[in-house]
Amino acid sequence: MKPALSEKDRTSPSDWRQFTQGLALSEAISGQLQPWWQQIFGYYMLKVGDLSCQLDTSNCKIQHHIGVGRYCPQALMLAEADALPVIENSVDAVLLSHCLEYTADPHHVVREAHRVLVPDGYLLLSGINPYSAVGFLKWLPGLAQKYPWQGRFFSASRIKDWLHLIGFEVLSEQRFFCSAMLAKDYKATRWQLCNEQYLNYFGAAYLLVARKRELPLTPIKPKWQLSPAFAQQVKGVSARQRSD
Repeated sequence: MKPALSEKDRTSPSDWRQFTQGLALSEAISGQLQPWWQQIFGYYMLKVGDLSCQLDTSNCKIQHHIGVGRYCPQALMLAEADALPVIENSVDAVLLSHCLEYTADPHHVVREAHRVLVPDGYLLLSGINPYSAVGFLKWLPGLAQKYPWQGRFFSASRIKDWLHLIGFEVLSEQRFFCSAMLAKDYKATRWQLCNEQYLNYFGAAYLLVARKRELPLTPIKPKWQLSPAFAQQVKGVSARQRSD
């Protein structure tokens, strides 16, 4: 399979400030996550990627939040998103924020999240919407070497297909942050608030919430063949009636 990004082009952002309006985008993602923190419980949550490590998850009911990154100081483990040093079926939630766009094998990142999650564990994944002003601006030559346009944008429907394929159930899809991300500062104007309400399909970002599902295996009971109480008649042998 052809990689999404070649190794020479693989440059992952390590801080939200590297994005134009990155701090505003991170606050918008944190706002979309807040209702879910009251529904997710457990012992361990992995925040995979430097950008995920910097999101505010203090309201989450999970006891331990473990950051997995490469450069940010909030990371407790130094590792790649597609090679998590965690045993399978051991964490209750995985947060992947703008991670798939900047990795060479996004499919394997999703499979790694599935591997480490417990059954019914949660995956929370955010990305850039290619059907937005940000996605259309990617084709301008002057923006090709700037964030967030350095990455490869995947549509929410395509990510959902990947998730369904490996055993996730998608619970929610939200689109938000209606901005072209060109201006240095983000201002929530009346026009942008109107877009957030009526044209959120074209929002710059999306959030997918999925749950790992595993169907229980029902053992098939063998059909025992009961031996008859009496021996069956032997073929070719007949009893002759005795004549006096």
